[in-house]
Amino acid sequence: MGLSDAVRRHVLLDFDGPVCSLFAGAPAPDIARDLHDYLTKDGIEAPESWGTDDPLALLRAVADTHPALVEPADTRLTQLETSAAGSAAPTPGGREFLDACAATARPVWIVSNNSGAAIRTYLAAHGLTVAGVFGRVPGDPTSMKPSARLLADAMAAAESGPSECVFIGDAVRDVEAGKAAGVGTIGYANKPHKDQKLRAAGAVAVTTSMTDLAQAVLDAGEWSHLWAQ
Repeated sequence: MGLSDAVRRHVLLDFDGPVCSLFAGAPAPDIARDLHDYLTKDGIEAPESWGTDDPLALLRAVADTHPALVEPADTRLTQLETSAAGSAAPTPGGREFLDACAATARPVWIVSNNSGAAIRTYLAAHGLTVAGVFGRVPGDPTSMKPSARLLADAMAAAESGPSECVFIGDAVRDVEAGKAAGVGTIGYANKPHKDQKLRAAGAVAVTTSMTDLAQAVLDAGEWSHLWAQ
């Protein structure tokens, strides 16, 4: 399936990757280390599963091993992510993609494992507008992709069904979440060889450029005309 063929009325869009590199100025390993130190400052012994450079993976590990610490861990991670949003690097073509969706009357709904506060901070700082933001549910790491929950919440807000939506993400878990929600996923392969992994996971199309994807949206035309046919 070509990129234009995969475009639908509503666009569900991952954040860290397609929109920006959230941890460009505050590397993810540093965020994970800060969170780890925060959780162990009172003498809590960290299990082996906490030894990760991925702050979101650490949040999952906390939920698996110390459920009572999930709320403070999520609160702290949200603070760190929101601070990181101030030094996040815009993805080339990310703004153009949002502009193309606006030009063709396609609402965009951010669906991300990152905190809603961090996402909104970045959007506001860069003057970007979307229809809605669905970050992970505070204190509930099980809401994160590959769970379909956030996609389902976005579709409910959009008053739409899977056939009217396309999801765009840069990770295998995004494709898995899309499949679980019944939504076709366009994979954004922003690193070498990632296209193969996204295709193998079941992406309906893959692009290495958000600029190309923006052009595909423009080529597809305004959704109202397509759905009237």
